[in-house]
Amino acid sequence: MLKNLCKIIFLILLAITGTGNSIFAQEQAVKGKVTDETGQTVPGASVTVKGTQQGTLTNIDGTYTLNASPSAILVFSFVGCLKEEIAINNRSTIDITLKIDQKALEEVVVVGYGTQRKVETTGSIASVKAADLVQTPVANIAQGLQARVAGVQISQNSGSPGGNISVRIRGTNSINGSSEPLYVVDGIQISNGGGITDVSPLSTINPNDIESVEVLKDASASAIYGARAANGVVLITTKRGKSGVTRVTFDSYYGSQETRKKLDVLNASQFAQLENEVFKNTYYKDPASLGEGINWQDQIFRKAPIQNHQLSINGGNDKTQLALSLNYFDQKGIIIGSGFKRYSFRINLDHQLSKKIKIGTSILSSYSINDGIQTGGENIGDGGAVTGSILGAAIGAPPTLQPYRPDGSLFPFGEQAGGQYREVTNPLGFAAVLRKRTIKRSLINLYGEVNLLKGLTYRASFNADQSGELFNFYSPRSIVNKSDLTDNSGSATKANSNFLALLHESILTYSTTLAKDHTLKATAVFGTQIEMNNSNEISATGFPNDATQNEALQLALTRTVKSDRRSQRLDSYMARVNYGFKDKFFLDLTARIDGSSKFGANNKYGIFPAVSAAYRIIEEPFMKQVNWMSDLKLRASYGITGNAGGINPYQSLQTVAATESDYIFNHTYLTGINPTRIANPNLRWERSTQTNIGADISFLNNRLSLIADFYYKKTNDLLYVKKLPLSSGYNDITGNFASLENKGIELAVNGRISDGAFKWDISGNMTINRNKILDLDGGVTNERFATTYTVLKVGQPLGLFKTYVFDGVNQSGEAILPGYDGRLGGHKVKDVTGDGLINADDQVIVGNPNPKFIYGFSTNMSFKGFDLGAFFSGTQGNDIYNASRLSFENPLGQRNMLAGVADRWSPTNPNNQYVSGFQGGRLPITNYVVEDGSYLRCKNITLGYNVPKFKGVERIRLYVSANNLFTFTKYSGFDPEVNTYAGSNTVMGVDNFVYPQAKSLLGGIQVTF
Repeated sequence: MLKNLCKIIFLILLAITGTGNSIFAQEQAVKGKVTDETGQTVPGASVTVKGTQQGTLTNIDGTYTLNASPSAILVFSFVGCLKEEIAINNRSTIDITLKIDQKALEEVVVVGYGTQRKVETTGSIASVKAADLVQTPVANIAQGLQARVAGVQISQNSGSPGGNISVRIRGTNSINGSSEPLYVVDGIQISNGGGITDVSPLSTINPNDIESVEVLKDASASAIYGARAANGVVLITTKRGKSGVTRVTFDSYYGSQETRKKLDVLNASQFAQLENEVFKNTYYKDPASLGEGINWQDQIFRKAPIQNHQLSINGGNDKTQLALSLNYFDQKGIIIGSGFKRYSFRINLDHQLSKKIKIGTSILSSYSINDGIQTGGENIGDGGAVTGSILGAAIGAPPTLQPYRPDGSLFPFGEQAGGQYREVTNPLGFAAVLRKRTIKRSLINLYGEVNLLKGLTYRASFNADQSGELFNFYSPRSIVNKSDLTDNSGSATKANSNFLALLHESILTYSTTLAKDHTLKATAVFGTQIEMNNSNEISATGFPNDATQNEALQLALTRTVKSDRRSQRLDSYMARVNYGFKDKFFLDLTARIDGSSKFGANNKYGIFPAVSAAYRIIEEPFMKQVNWMSDLKLRASYGITGNAGGINPYQSLQTVAATESDYIFNHTYLTGINPTRIANPNLRWERSTQTNIGADISFLNNRLSLIADFYYKKTNDLLYVKKLPLSSGYNDITGNFASLENKGIELAVNGRISDGAFKWDISGNMTINRNKILDLDGGVTNERFATTYTVLKVGQPLGLFKTYVFDGVNQSGEAILPGYDGRLGGHKVKDVTGDGLINADDQVIVGNPNPKFIYGFSTNMSFKGFDLGAFFSGTQGNDIYNASRLSFENPLGQRNMLAGVADRWSPTNPNNQYVSGFQGGRLPITNYVVEDGSYLRCKNITLGYNVPKFKGVERIRLYVSANNLFTFTKYSGFDPEVNTYAGSNTVMGVDNFVYPQAKSLLGGIQVTF
């Protein structure tokens, strides 16, 4: 099949380039064969006429034919081989042998505290190019990694600009703790996390400044980071200066975004008819005359601009290298009132003081502004889903009402229709609420490096991660119904928080070669880190008017104040030895000791060892005859890593706190202090043990490569909140009680179909991960509900949906079983046990939010200055709990419904899905709203053109890019890539109207001087 494919490509290229004799009859024909150093023919090698775009590819048997001037020079090239130039000199036959490019073996990847040649790696490490990261317009580094790395599941929990994103490397590894990986940016360690409405910490870093990203997946690769590495490590290296000509690059794009989808809802006529039916009156005397009415989704969604502009300078000489960039990113949200804006600055400076001493710095600084809006509330199945978020309010808003008064001001619903819709919220009011976060952040690294002896270097680095956030909130009086206005109307908050992390690391590295065949590298590290947080907040209610918003809290009727301060420290000692023999055998040994102030007095320190080895079979003599195979390496590793992200500081200590309500003594209100937590001096790390077996295989002179890994990871001593009996005087205790496992298979394939004048490469990856809870609390509890529909069950994956089973609609004449609030025309619950009543025994597992597999694939082509790339991602086999349907397919009156409710049950329409109109009550929690969440999404298609060079300009590229262009899915909600509970480990795949992702079309230009 590969041979036929190459032939087809060859013929197509001939047709496109017009290399037939009829066109170039005046030139002589030249033919020949291209082989490699082993004597094997090289299909698909590029043969071009120097100084022109005229050329061809070798056929499947390595032969070529083209027409050229007798005095022309032919250029032969092929991936993994050195380029050759040969003058024709009137010859009609030219055969050539291409030499293997040994530099391909010298490709370097970044590992913890250093670099390694790619052939030397023994762990599971994946690299992502800078160009791939920014192929789509992203505000967040992690977004650029989505579906590009096997074993990494990235979920855009919220599509809001700068919004929350979750990253899972080889599954979910904790229950109460964080499962987010550790990010290391130029040696500075940072974490990601937050709720569904929070700004992602990674959004404060400009993705355009990134040179490369390495994902450390197995324990041998990540154990060097010890206590913070159980969830994997993402190493981020920013662009540094290079010696040579100073280059100035300007990169800019501008585009428009819009919503991918709107939900079908009842129009005004259908809504009016439903209202009359529910309330058994004729408030709407002629429903049919009302027509379509207001579609409130049209009121809140908009076409929104997105733009990015960056100026970069890179250059230097043998002693000093400089990289400087300035960036402006602005993304308006597709929902009114939302947006994200970032100004960023980066400078990387390296200077060689002498032959032995080198110093440098990396500074990344940003100022970001996020205008947030409330979406994705956690109130399930009642009016809170409507009043708690703008999307829910837009779906539930009566289409018979108006958005604005005649004077253009917001028209609260309680002031319309005689006040009968006082309990329903005008969705435009959410856009009137001030919800702004401004974040200043700086990542600073200073280093000095000394060559002490031959092969022995010492590096001292001093890192700081500093951020300050100001949160401004104001809910105005103007959005409140006049009849509901009181002295306490209008609420405001002003909150400040500051974070500072200081890290010093001393790194000693020794490398040598023994007897030519043996390589040895030893690394020793000491590190000490301290993190400090402090915050203060003032909240107030009761404003005389909206004139000052939250800038004069002293005007409020009531005010509350709170503050917080916390700190933690981590001391670390690490050693690593890398041994290699003849580029055939490799052995890595790593051990790290971490001590944390967060853990109990009896378990302050943890030891995290790892061992890994690799065997490059391709270097064996008997493999020299296998000419079709370019590389074959087997890898194996075992190690232990830790997770300290499961708890906040002071969880091991006995604590006290101010009471939430006041005490009365002598007719005076007093605030008291009471015990809140029992001490646990044995509190310790979560520990993950991981085994990995992998293979790296390349074929056809590295034209096709395959990376495969199998892993098993078991996490013990999970930080888990265990309930205590009331007699203890405490509600719970945090301890090391639970255990779970992840095991899976990762596959990544890369292929270069053509490398001539027409270039074409493809890549793809797939991950299968299986997660299982092994223990919850030492064998006491076998099952525990995290929500009314999500369960933690020993022997099962995290986050399973467990509910009653939907069994249609109660029809006339059917008996209604006792045990639930059934009614004629209401949802029926299946009697699973067959005992004639409905109770907890009838609840069963009805869905799994964990996908059977995740995947991504891309293709890139270029020809004569044009380039075309496409990128796709998807999941298969995961379920979504579409909780919003519990509200909007339950016609209780006063709020609008999804369009299907028009076909609701009635005595004359015995529908078996949609319930009848009924005032009061809820739909039972069943699998009725569990849907297939599988999808395939076209993340990006980009078409570019490189303008021919001219004096003073090295490169000009123009491009257009379409993002999230289409999505294939059966899911009925706004977006299948969703989770109302953000990065939760226990509640996943829940949709209660989270901010959907936008599709966009943009155009850009890249200029290098």
